[in-house]
Amino acid sequence: MKTFILSLQHVLAMYAGAVIVPIIVAGGLGLSAEQTTYLVSVDIFMCGVATFLQVYKGKFTGIGLPVVLGCTFTAVAPMIAIGNSSGLPTMYGAIFVSGLVVVVIAPFFAKVAKLFPPVVTGSVVTIIGITLVPVAMNYIAGGQGSKDFGNPKNIVLACITLAIILVIYKFTTGFIQSIAILLGLVSGTVIASFMGMVSLTEVTQAGWFQHPTPLKFASFEFNISAILTFVIVGIVSMIESTGVYYALGNICNQEVKEPDLRRGYLAEGLAVMIGSLVNAFPYTTYSQNVGLVQISGVKSKKVMYVMVLLLLVFGSIPKIGALATIVPQPVLGGAMISMFGMVLAYGVKMLGNTDFAKQENLMIIACSVGLGLGVTTVPTAFAQLPSFIRMFTDSGIVLGTIVAIVMNLIFNRKSKLKNN
Repeated sequence: MKTFILSLQHVLAMYAGAVIVPIIVAGGLGLSAEQTTYLVSVDIFMCGVATFLQVYKGKFTGIGLPVVLGCTFTAVAPMIAIGNSSGLPTMYGAIFVSGLVVVVIAPFFAKVAKLFPPVVTGSVVTIIGITLVPVAMNYIAGGQGSKDFGNPKNIVLACITLAIILVIYKFTTGFIQSIAILLGLVSGTVIASFMGMVSLTEVTQAGWFQHPTPLKFASFEFNISAILTFVIVGIVSMIESTGVYYALGNICNQEVKEPDLRRGYLAEGLAVMIGSLVNAFPYTTYSQNVGLVQISGVKSKKVMYVMVLLLLVFGSIPKIGALATIVPQPVLGGAMISMFGMVLAYGVKMLGNTDFAKQENLMIIACSVGLGLGVTTVPTAFAQLPSFIRMFTDSGIVLGTIVAIVMNLIFNRKSKLKNN
C-alpha cells in the first residue's frame, strides 16, 4: 500500500502537466471533444511508456534513475502553429523526425554541448515562453473564435483560478504545493459548474477502454521548416534533461557518466518517435518529480514501475481522459498564465548564468529574443522572401535559435582571441 501511495503521488505531481498539454493543443487545433479525449488518454498512456524507457536501464537505452517523462510545454506553440498552417500530417511527421534526430545525435551531443551555453539555451527557452503567453491570453478571454470571447465572466473565472493556484502555492508546502496547478484546475471547474459552464456529456459518452491507435488522426508528411522547429525543441529538451539527470544522480548518489547520458538521450528520442506514431506528443523529463524525489527521499525503482503501471491503466480508460475535457477554457487560461510564465521565467533563470559584463552576450540576447519575438508577433514580415529562406524565418523559435548559436560562435570566438 505504501508503494502504491508513493507511486500515486508521482502520478499526481506530473498529471496536471500531462493533461493540460493535449487539452491546449486540441483546443488550438480545433479538434472535437472525442478527439481531445483520445489525445489526453493516449498521452497519459505514453507518459507511462516513456517513463519506463528511462527507468529501466538497458544496454542501449534508459538512464536507470527515477526519471519521469511527460509531454514538453516547449512543443505547444510549434504544434499549434504548424498544425494550423501545414496540417496534422506535417506536424506529426516533424515530431517523428525530431525524435529520430535525437536518437542519431545522442552519442555526440556531449561533445557539442559547448555550442549551447546559458546565453543560447536561456534565449531559446525565453523565446518559447514568449510565444506561449498569447495562447494563454486567448484562453482567458474564452478561446479564440468563441461567441463570448472577452466576456467579463471569462476574465473573472480565469482570475479566480489563478488566485487559487497562487494561494495554494503561497500557503502550502511539499506535495500539496507541487499539485497547485491541478488543484486550481479542479477548483476552477467546480466554480464554473455553478456558472453553467461545465457539461459532463463527454464523460458519460466516453467508453471504458481504449488502446493507442497508430496514425489515428494522420499519417506523416515532411516539411523542412517544421522539422527544423521540432529538432530545436528536441535539442532544448535534451539540454534541460541533462540538468535533470545530473540533479537526480546527485540525489541518488549515482555518478552520471557519458554512457548514462547517451542511454538517457536515446530513451527520450525513442519515446518521441513512438509517441508520434500514435499521434501523441514530444516527451521530456519532468523537473517537478525531481523535487518530489528530493522531498520524499524515496528513490526506489519499484515505486517508479508501479507509477508506470498506473499511467498505463489511467491512459486505457477514456472516461478518465474525458474528465479533462470538461475544464472550461477560461479556467485553463488562468492556469496557463502561471505555467507558461514559468517557462519564460525559467529561460530568464538560465540567462542568469550568463556573464552580463560581456557586451557580446547582451547583444546575443537582444538580437535572438528580439527577432524571435518579432516573427511571432508579425509572422508576415518575411512573407516576400524566397521559400528556401522562409523555412528559417517563418518560426520565431527557429530564427531566434539560429541567431543565438551563430552570434555566440562569432562573439565568443572573438572574445577568446582578444583575451589571448
